[in-house]
Amino acid sequence: MNRLIEFFLTQRIFVVLVIFALVAGGWMAFQKTPIDAFPDVSPVQVKMIFKAPGMTPTEVEQRVIAPLEQELLGIPKETLLRSLAKYAIADITLNFAEGTDIYWARQLVAERLNGVNLPNGVTGGMAPLSTPLSDIFMFTIDGNTLNNMEKRDLLDWVIRPALRSVPGVADVNALGGNVRVFAVKPDFNKLSTFKISLARLINAVETHNQNDGAGRVNQGEEVLLVRTLGNLTNINDIENIIVDNSGDRPIYVKDLAKVEVDSLYRNGAVTQNGEEAVQGLVMALKGANARDVVSGIEARLADIQRALPQGISLHVFYNRKDLISQAIDTVSGVLTEAVILVVLVLFIFLGNLRAALTVALILPLAALLTFILMKQFGLSANLMSLGGLAIAIGMLVDAAVVVVENIVTHQEKDRAGLPKLHIIYRAVQEVSIPVISGILIIMTVFLPLLTLEGLEGKLFVPVALTIIFALGSALLLSLTIIPTLASFMLGKPSHKEPWLIEKLLQLYRPVLVWSLANSKKVISIALLGLMFAGFIYTQVGKTFIPQMDEGYIVMQIEKLPAISLKETVNMDKQVQKYLLKNIPEIGRIVARVGSDELGLDPMGLNDTDSFLVLKPKEEWRMATKEELIGEIRTGLENHFPGVNFAFTQPIQMRVDEMLTGA
Repeated sequence: MNRLIEFFLTQRIFVVLVIFALVAGGWMAFQKTPIDAFPDVSPVQVKMIFKAPGMTPTEVEQRVIAPLEQELLGIPKETLLRSLAKYAIADITLNFAEGTDIYWARQLVAERLNGVNLPNGVTGGMAPLSTPLSDIFMFTIDGNTLNNMEKRDLLDWVIRPALRSVPGVADVNALGGNVRVFAVKPDFNKLSTFKISLARLINAVETHNQNDGAGRVNQGEEVLLVRTLGNLTNINDIENIIVDNSGDRPIYVKDLAKVEVDSLYRNGAVTQNGEEAVQGLVMALKGANARDVVSGIEARLADIQRALPQGISLHVFYNRKDLISQAIDTVSGVLTEAVILVVLVLFIFLGNLRAALTVALILPLAALLTFILMKQFGLSANLMSLGGLAIAIGMLVDAAVVVVENIVTHQEKDRAGLPKLHIIYRAVQEVSIPVISGILIIMTVFLPLLTLEGLEGKLFVPVALTIIFALGSALLLSLTIIPTLASFMLGKPSHKEPWLIEKLLQLYRPVLVWSLANSKKVISIALLGLMFAGFIYTQVGKTFIPQMDEGYIVMQIEKLPAISLKETVNMDKQVQKYLLKNIPEIGRIVARVGSDELGLDPMGLNDTDSFLVLKPKEEWRMATKEELIGEIRTGLENHFPGVNFAFTQPIQMRVDEMLTGA
């Protein structure tokens, strides 16, 4: 250590270059570090969704889930297999041991799926490579110039493909509206008259919807490709399909059925401000930088918006970037305030502005080195990890304060006129061992947190690592960079104790003398204080996960289990109209009921998740969100008896679902 200190003091130009490199590297690491508002607490998970049209939950369990579970059991490193059977949907989740490569796990699952024989008509497979916390961007398609079927066409064929090509996007879920289909509605009287079975009609439609190749034809010096066109593109094509030509004249589909444009059977819907709507939900790829992904989505949506039909616009009602910016601003504000307070306190107690500024430089330098270490160890920047950095702020200056204060003391006591660098070397060498020991003891306190596993580990290990990285960085810089900076910044010693220190010493001396003379009383007072602190601890509220204000309210509505889609949509509309009329703090409401298009969140028709987009707090009548929720709950329970209302937040809802296995 002494040689390291000597090297940095004698190579001061090199130190300046190191500082510039540290600043550049730290800033680049911060820009490239994945940033999100909340840490990814989801396990290594592979989710599978299978759609079985027309099957009841019992049939789905017996004919789809049972053979899949038999094949998927026993995969290496598999820790949990969970399945959920609902009408026409099978939802299977596989969890793997922590540290398992997700792509390796998905490859093993894909190999097992190849060996499963499922009933005809069952489709599906592995869900997109996302996590329960991947819902980062939501929007609706607004405007009166298109109906909900046309809006859904726009989402499915224009917007969704464009957004899926954005780097970091796992998939785009299309919700609400009506999916356009050609509906063939048979007339059973005509089927009976012509003696045509329903199966034969279905087979005729299916087999005539394809193009076929017919080889090649030589024409002079050219070769032409020959193919037969049979893809169905409009109602007329379907109507003119020949079902039977064994009689006097061909029997066409139009002779047996009515063909029209209709919508696919719906298992869910989206409502907005009391009307049905179409919604897009963008999911981020697991491990992607949420801030960069959202920036890419915003840029792509701006391009899409310019090409939309007149009168149609995309309205964003949930943007994770807002919460990320808020979280970063909060932590940045805390760090800025901490730096200012540290400089003021150091100036007051050291009585030397140059010394205070020298010590304060440890804060940004240690933070930048911490970001480099976070990037190398794969930690993301979020409220928990950045909160660990904020916690460590007060401790980061400990080593630098001791080093700089001892340098100042040695300068004041120097009577031999020794060279400045020699004085600094002796001062740093004198306190290096105590400083290292003190910081290592503090770092040791956080080591037990590194042994946590599961959800607890995902939450608190990044906090502990960030604090350890920050303290280690501060220790290294305090013994290398800070002495060199002190040689540039510190001037001549004043040989005078700061005024505040003199006053504090005058107060402290009699207290110390009395304490030494009354040791039993001092110990008794300390024990009483410890007992009182223990009592206060038992009265303090406790929670597993710190709750943050996400800026949104998610209202979960539970109705009677047997309710129809039409009735549940009507009730959602009534609830929204009531809230918009009676709660002025709510600016917009977007609700989803039933299953989504990808089947990632298969809710029942009696379950609704409503996003309440709030106006700025300056326009609120009450002071807190809790008061607002209380007023909403009271009003809804009085006007909609028999309906259960629960309130949460977007990220909090997903975390609760992971904890409960919902």
